[in-house]
Amino acid sequence: MLFRKIASEIEAHLKSDSWKVLLVDGARQVGKTYIIRYVGKKLFKNFIEINLLEDSLRDHLFAEVKTVEDVYMQISMTAGNKMKSRENTLIFFDEIQVYPHLLTLLKFLAQDGKFTFIASGSLLGVTLSETTSIPMGSIRKIRMFPLDFEEFLYACGMNEFAVSAIKQKFLQLESLDEATHEKMSGLFRKYLLVGGLPDAVNSYIAKKNIKSVREIQSEIREYYATDASKYDSQKKLKIRRIYDLIPSNMENKKKRIVAQDIENKKGKAFRDYSDEFEYLISAGIALPVQAISNPVFPLIESSGKNLLKLYMNDVGILSGILYGNNIRAVLDDEKSINLGSVYESVVATELSAHGHRLFYYDNRSKGEVDYLIDDYDTLSVVPLEVKSGKDYTVHSALNTFVSNDDYHTKRAFVLSNERLVRQKGKIFYIPVYYVMFM
Repeated sequence: MLFRKIASEIEAHLKSDSWKVLLVDGARQVGKTYIIRYVGKKLFKNFIEINLLEDSLRDHLFAEVKTVEDVYMQISMTAGNKMKSRENTLIFFDEIQVYPHLLTLLKFLAQDGKFTFIASGSLLGVTLSETTSIPMGSIRKIRMFPLDFEEFLYACGMNEFAVSAIKQKFLQLESLDEATHEKMSGLFRKYLLVGGLPDAVNSYIAKKNIKSVREIQSEIREYYATDASKYDSQKKLKIRRIYDLIPSNMENKKKRIVAQDIENKKGKAFRDYSDEFEYLISAGIALPVQAISNPVFPLIESSGKNLLKLYMNDVGILSGILYGNNIRAVLDDEKSINLGSVYESVVATELSAHGHRLFYYDNRSKGEVDYLIDDYDTLSVVPLEVKSGKDYTVHSALNTFVSNDDYHTKRAFVLSNERLVRQKGKIFYIPVYYVMFM
């Protein structure tokens, strides 16, 4: 099975004394059901799984439940022999967004204390934002992402000892030897092609066939776009249009969403599509990067939503759209191919998977810096610049940024294909694969 770091977080919660119900949120096809099933069966003698999407299409057993007793009654219809005690019975509600009223009932099910509950959903962000009766104090929500690069390395056969040794090099800001660097760079480029969607990774490991990987990615991308129609029939076309625009926006210099391009209507502004953007972000299929003009810690205090970049939640989907089955564009580092958007996307997915909220520096006269993240150890902002080509030392906006005393920058990073780690003033040059440890 694929190693997923979130498994330990789920296991720790289920072993704890917390009475809160764990909600695992995330886009479709990132592996939520599989990992909950794996941990649940490992920890509980009696594991009861209820797929509410299937129920909504067939039996409708949970469509009208209003009380704790109603829920127990419906569960007992199919799994009554497994309903024992809280200590040995885990009840898993999959696709819980289908029945928002069940989210409200989770508080009372937890307080009743007869069984342990866990839930997952692919549109929980949207559902929770629209459900006024959610007892948030009784829910702990965590988000699951596609496999990050570290998890991809394990899937490719690298062991924990090797990853730990490489991490120590990063922490000490040291370079890897030439052979190890070449191996890591090769695996990183393969990750750009395959991405982190579990089905795509499993297909790559089993078949090493990029065509089958691309077919899976294309199918999942279509799932994401189709899901919009279930959210709001009036807005689904605009949501689909914004989602489809993400790859082409990545190829533009500014990479920002231009509101007038969505419906090809002049005078349109970001606020006219705020619900559509919120859907894509809450559903987990797009990653937001907000503009910051006053980059001081903490960044959230200076953020605004008038300027926004959107990245796809999986770099494999993006590289499939841009390059199709031609793997040479990525693996051979073709000079005629600009991989900038792909490199920026993979950094966005890595940072998001590691819990960072994403921002970028935007200044009309001083230029842009790709990413800003909060450093809670030094209470300062860390700027990151991502470079896919040979000109990785050219970054005038970053130079201006770190020289501004008002920003209190302690250090900055340039991520590129270069092996050697070196420092120039406050700027550290590191290989792009080191982002896995940020």
